Amino acid sequence: MSFPLLTVTAALPAIGAIATAAVPAARRTAAKWLALLFSLATLVLAAIVMIRFEPGGDRYQLTESHSWISDFGVRYELGVDGIAVVLIGLTALLIPFIILAGWHDADPLEDSNSRWRPTQGFFALILSVEAMVILSFEATDIFLFYIFFEAMLIPMYFLIGGFGDRAHEGGDKAAATQRSYAAVKFLLYNLAGGLIMLAAVVGIYVVAGSFSLQEITAARASGSLEMATNTERLLFLGFFFAFAVKAPLWPLHTWLPNAMGEATAPVAVLITAVVDKVGTFAMLRFCLGLFPEASKWATPVVLVLALVSIVYGALLAVGQRDMKRLVAYASISHFGFIVLGIFAMTSQGQSGATLYMVNHGISTAALMLVAGFLISRRGSRLIADYGGVQKVAPVLAGTFLIGGLATLSLPGLAPFVSEFLVLVGTFARYPVAGIIATLGIVLAALYVLVLYQRTMTGPVKPEVSTMPDLRVRELAVVAPLIALLIFLGVFPKPLTDIVNPAVQHTMSDVQQKDPKPEVEAAK
Repeated sequence: MSFPLLTVTAALPAIGAIATAAVPAARRTAAKWLALLFSLATLVLAAIVMIRFEPGGDRYQLTESHSWISDFGVRYELGVDGIAVVLIGLTALLIPFIILAGWHDADPLEDSNSRWRPTQGFFALILSVEAMVILSFEATDIFLFYIFFEAMLIPMYFLIGGFGDRAHEGGDKAAATQRSYAAVKFLLYNLAGGLIMLAAVVGIYVVAGSFSLQEITAARASGSLEMATNTERLLFLGFFFAFAVKAPLWPLHTWLPNAMGEATAPVAVLITAVVDKVGTFAMLRFCLGLFPEASKWATPVVLVLALVSIVYGALLAVGQRDMKRLVAYASISHFGFIVLGIFAMTSQGQSGATLYMVNHGISTAALMLVAGFLISRRGSRLIADYGGVQKVAPVLAGTFLIGGLATLSLPGLAPFVSEFLVLVGTFARYPVAGIIATLGIVLAALYVLVLYQRTMTGPVKPEVSTMPDLRVRELAVVAPLIALLIFLGVFPKPLTDIVNPAVQHTMSDVQQKDPKPEVEAAK
């Protein structure tokens, strides 16, 4: 029996969550270091998974399969393709930075009106989310995937509602109400999507007699399993609705600005850079893999929704006064690009979409975490409360600028490669959609540069005149992310070599080939 590497990779942060939660209340610092240690150990295992994965090998590798609920055909079945591998790497990479960035976010406040906040619980919840996200990327049994797809909502609910932004702390009942509202809205939206998906999960078992993704896709490819057209379309809609909520895709996006605005900056990164990627990943693995004909049938409508997300999210980001809500609306625009690339049904589009998931995670983490450091110093999320920061904290301003330039996909930084591939892939099959999507690039430059101008340049406001620059711990968070943005911006080959073979399998599932160019290249 081979070593269950995938199980151990997901189990380690779960064990870390239990161990961190069990640390005595008086040992808060020990709990932090324990959580960080487990997150780094998980990163090492994720790196081993990426090293052992062979891009030119079988579609699903490092597989594990054990009987679980035999009466209902449910198996504990794991396996990773190239898409899952890079997203597991992204998740394991970001969690240590999230923990370091949130080092003091759950400490008790000094004022007498503050409530005691369970520090151990904060870090235990982050590790539990990591475990569930990794298992979601690994699961090839549909029912197993569904369990963790839904279960991750519970720790996220407590992270949003129980550990709010310090800019609104200090006995403010209105702020507590806003946090509760954001947490409940997040939970209800995602639970509604999950309940609809549950009906579709049951439906596919009735039709296929199995929950195994590999068995169902193999049966469909061989012709031994055929679905009625209307049945396939209904099942597709059940899955897609849940994933569109999680992604989030317009018009199911409204929970995200509330959740990111009220959560701490590290938790906001956990939401949009880690948890939301499960939705777009699942579109590739389950929607296209299980329902190829329905996916092609729904493509025109999905492309319209993606384009609306791109333009709508960018327009609302331009008009935001709240720094964190600006990043939230920018993320909605970016997720529109990801969905556009997936449903462009070209290899360039889907490779770009997968890279976009990774690069968006890194760039958003860099920008949001630096914004969080800025907010913790000034005590305000409002853009108008800042000005002239680059004169008193030049390193903070410089890292903020690089994070912003990555968000607008500046050439030379990682997101440019993925956005370029998405647009090229979209132009190849849907040129009008590609043209409309380029509006998102123009608007991104507007909201990022205006944000930087209003907060970092101009006269120094009295409230920021004594603002300290980035500390050692904060530099340890931001510097590796920026280095990675630059490295992947000039040399994305390590990721594309892993992703491209997996994308070809997905293209084969939907029986699509890349359009031939109208003009052949000169030989």
